[in-house]
Amino acid sequence: MIWRTESRPLPTFRTGKNALWGLNYSNYFNFFLKNTGYFTFSSYLCSVKIKEVLSALERFAPLPLQESWDNAGLQVGLTETEVSGALLCLDVTEKIVDEAIRKGCNLIVSHHPLLFRGLKTISDLTDVQRTVMKAIREGICVISMHTNMDNAQGGVNYRIAQKLGLQNAGFFASKTVDGIEAGSGVIGELPEAMASDDFVIAVKKIFGVECAMCNELLRRPIRKVALCGGAGDFLLDEALKAGADAFITGEMHYHQYFGYEQQIQICVIGHYQSEQYTAEIFEEIIRQNCPGVKTETAETCTNPILYL
Repeated sequence: MIWRTESRPLPTFRTGKNALWGLNYSNYFNFFLKNTGYFTFSSYLCSVKIKEVLSALERFAPLPLQESWDNAGLQVGLTETEVSGALLCLDVTEKIVDEAIRKGCNLIVSHHPLLFRGLKTISDLTDVQRTVMKAIREGICVISMHTNMDNAQGGVNYRIAQKLGLQNAGFFASKTVDGIEAGSGVIGELPEAMASDDFVIAVKKIFGVECAMCNELLRRPIRKVALCGGAGDFLLDEALKAGADAFITGEMHYHQYFGYEQQIQICVIGHYQSEQYTAEIFEEIIRQNCPGVKTETAETCTNPILYL
């Protein structure tokens, strides 16, 4: 059960027609909650099951939107259980499960799936196996919203565009899946054109990046920006065809930097860094569709890459 309360000063009983005196016992509890300054209840008691959170997430980013190789959706756990709290993160590791335990969360919502491939053994041999064992042992359910959230309207790439302040944002590699418009990348316009070096500096600041990997700096102003969070290098040519001055992604193969000099500004900021704001989307979906469910953004940094 989820108690939806706010702390207030110590109670002061009112007088007059709303006075405590004369109320029968069955009405006392509700009277106390509604007529004192100690608690404010928008609804007295709220019970939300994990399956309701899962349903809300999948309505926003339907599973058919995911790529064929992906494994979004329920990873581990029972969905009939009531939610004690949801920990929101990018990756699921043992440390993330430990944080969920500390914070009293029996649900983890991640961007990257815990299970990409089937497990033939569940033991302590790998990090994934240990994480699965710990989640099951502690009664923690794991849900992942991956490329379905990347490809959804208002999903990961739209959030990146929002952080950059892009205007008129929309898909540039669009497709229709089961009647739903989707896409792997987003393109939009900066409020004002920027020099390439100023653009890179601004991107680094917005995403807290220590260094960005770029090709030769463009010798013309940047206004139209295409982007794809995570590993988006497969969209570079599509971005060029869409007329983008710059392309931002999380990671790119070495040889793909060649041949684009003075055509498009490439800016690679790191896989983790590019998708770090995904938890904000999860939090908004849960808050709007499952009010009263406690959400916590993970404090554990799961980025395995160090910049030394």
